[in-house]
Amino acid sequence: MQIPARVHLSENKIYFNIRNMRTTINRRTFLKTTAVTTAGAFILPRFSIGQAGPSANSKINIAMIGAGGIARLAYDGCEGENIVALCDIDRRHFPEWAAGKGTPTYSDFRVMLDKMGNEIDAVCINTPDHTHFAATIDSMQRGKHVCTQKPLTHNIWQARTLRKAKDKYGVVTNMANQGHTSDGIRTMREWYEADVFGQITEVHLGFNGPNWESKYFKKPEQMPLESQPIPEEIDWDLWLGPARETAYNDIYHPLTWRGFNDFGTGQFGDWFCHTGDGPVWILDLYDPIVVECVERGPALEGMIPDYSVVRYDFPARGDKAACSMYWYEGARNGGTPIKSPPEWDLGKIPERGSFWYGEKQNGFLDNRSNNPRLTSREVFKEFKENATIEERYPRIKQEGPFAEWVATIKGDLSECGSNFDYAAPLTEVALLGVLAQRFGGRIEWDPAKGCLNRPELNAFIKEPAREGWQYGEDLWT
Repeated sequence: MQIPARVHLSENKIYFNIRNMRTTINRRTFLKTTAVTTAGAFILPRFSIGQAGPSANSKINIAMIGAGGIARLAYDGCEGENIVALCDIDRRHFPEWAAGKGTPTYSDFRVMLDKMGNEIDAVCINTPDHTHFAATIDSMQRGKHVCTQKPLTHNIWQARTLRKAKDKYGVVTNMANQGHTSDGIRTMREWYEADVFGQITEVHLGFNGPNWESKYFKKPEQMPLESQPIPEEIDWDLWLGPARETAYNDIYHPLTWRGFNDFGTGQFGDWFCHTGDGPVWILDLYDPIVVECVERGPALEGMIPDYSVVRYDFPARGDKAACSMYWYEGARNGGTPIKSPPEWDLGKIPERGSFWYGEKQNGFLDNRSNNPRLTSREVFKEFKENATIEERYPRIKQEGPFAEWVATIKGDLSECGSNFDYAAPLTEVALLGVLAQRFGGRIEWDPAKGCLNRPELNAFIKEPAREGWQYGEDLWT
């Protein structure tokens, strides 16, 4: 199977995106610089990039696809703008204030966009992983700016397609991995570029979950699950969206779909876009040649395992040495904890985050790629007291992906840090790990040809979508 090629990120492109994130430019200048991008859009957004829209007081009219749970982050990040419509397949998720304000509510985002398209400038997608792509690309096709939860998509083809969609439709895009707006990820990159660590040849990162007793993960006694009556508040067919027909069971909805391969991407997909954000962005870890699941715990059919360790092997990249990156998951369930350096004496060894092994120093970032530190208390103290590192990457005044996205739509920033030119390749790296974790063993990877040694796995690079849910094919013709 030939895998649709993606445009590779150049080192210069990545640097441009981040170094200009806090650059304030006037709207006239911004329009000139973005003319090439917006010219290719079929439908220009009502609130065009860098231009004040017709909303009262130049506020953006925002719709929410997914109104409960994680949507609270979108509400907070978009505070001060107009929330003009809400969509959710579960009527119980609409916040109480919506009725009081008379905010229109919908169960089908396509109906919402059909009826209110002229009143909507931008859309936040806060749905389960398997519906991210459909809701995002449909909104983009209609000229709406989009901010989508992580991981960006459920499969690699979808991620690459959204990157192509960004170029075609000329809208502002962002993925909601909060740490990419933090000071910490910038500081770590500045340390690395100042040669504090020397060459980084290994990164060990991960998350100690899944916690099967949490609100996000539930493990049934057996699979497949029995069919249950569908609550009247839920449109189950819309919840399934592009996924294959599956009988309703309350273990899937509202929050515990993450552990099921058809709908979620597990702890891996949920957290790699946070914890792996720093290593991928700073070290240019985009195209592994090998992805191997070297440890895998028990798993029910169609579900993620209790624990795993996945290794990525990356070749040399310009002046960067070859590097292996290890993802550890499920230490609380009997899996291997993240490998930590022997000199660590900064309190309890973290169970979440990334340890960086360098020629000169070892470093650490937390689970959202923030709070950088060296791994020896004495060395870190001396470093903070004596080192002078140039601040090359401007900071975000109001951290958070939704606030950053709003500022970019208004023309106050040039581009979001996790715009789809970056978010799509980051998600691809995450999904390769999910694929290795799901099927075990070794994958020899070529970004153009797919799985070289196990071609049967290429069927999961682009998953089939149910009738009526096919999107993006036109972008590859």
